Amino acid sequence: MTDSTAHLEAGVAKRLGITVVPLTVRLEEETFREGVDITAEEFFQKLDRSSAMPVALPPSVEDFQAVYTKLSKTTDQIISIHISSKLSQTCNRANVASQALLGRCEITVIDSLTTSLGLGILATAAAQAAAKGQPLDEIELLIRGMIPHIYIVFLAETLEYLERGGRIGQAQALLGTMLNIKPFLAIEDGEIIPLEKVRTREKAVDKLFEFVAEFSQIEQIAIMQSTPEPIEETKLLIERLEIAFPKIEHPILVYEPVLACHIGPNGLGVIVYEGLNEEGLGEQIGI
Repeated sequence: MTDSTAHLEAGVAKRLGITVVPLTVRLEEETFREGVDITAEEFFQKLDRSSAMPVALPPSVEDFQAVYTKLSKTTDQIISIHISSKLSQTCNRANVASQALLGRCEITVIDSLTTSLGLGILATAAAQAAAKGQPLDEIELLIRGMIPHIYIVFLAETLEYLERGGRIGQAQALLGTMLNIKPFLAIEDGEIIPLEKVRTREKAVDKLFEFVAEFSQIEQIAIMQSTPEPIEETKLLIERLEIAFPKIEHPILVYEPVLACHIGPNGLGVIVYEGLNEEGLGEQIGI
């Protein structure tokens, strides 16, 4: 089980039996269940036409209890992997809801410390392990071992969202806007951290490439932006990545509305999963 901030390939949730609980996004007077009432592309179209800032709301405890109760009729073990607890109250509410089923169903709630494709990678790995019959405790060890190997960095177009989230002060945001500074961000230990500032999107492409180039091993990578068609900066980044990593695909993903509530629209980012080598994987499953 996971939530709607997880980026899952089409059909994967149904094929692997992953239950997805939606978060809600509020924009002006409208509210939408992410991935149910609105797609990411539709959300960004609405956001472009609005002067308001969106707000992400976690599922309620009652929402989780209803899903856990339904699932408990067909299983006595649930692994529930969710968006970082530093970005949303989703994990906390899942934990509270799980207490109502004590004695009836064993529910393990995992704070992924990530979101988007990072969370999707974890949820998919857990479901694949479950399909192979691995015990719950081994799956938990596997997922917790994968978490430190997922990295996300982003260029944000505006400082407004960082100011609202309390990550920078109002004076910093005002000065940065006047100087046309764009923040370069990373998700570290589940929290969005400003790393440095750049003046142009071309410089940001350099920073994104330099970040990826530091990895000696990459199992999966994706470029994230707010439109399905590649923008000029994305094309430049892909050209450089294809030279440096010719055997790895570099898909373009539209990042989710909930993530947009934290970094804003028109962001450009990269997610890297470096994978577990055989030694690391053996440690996770007790070999």
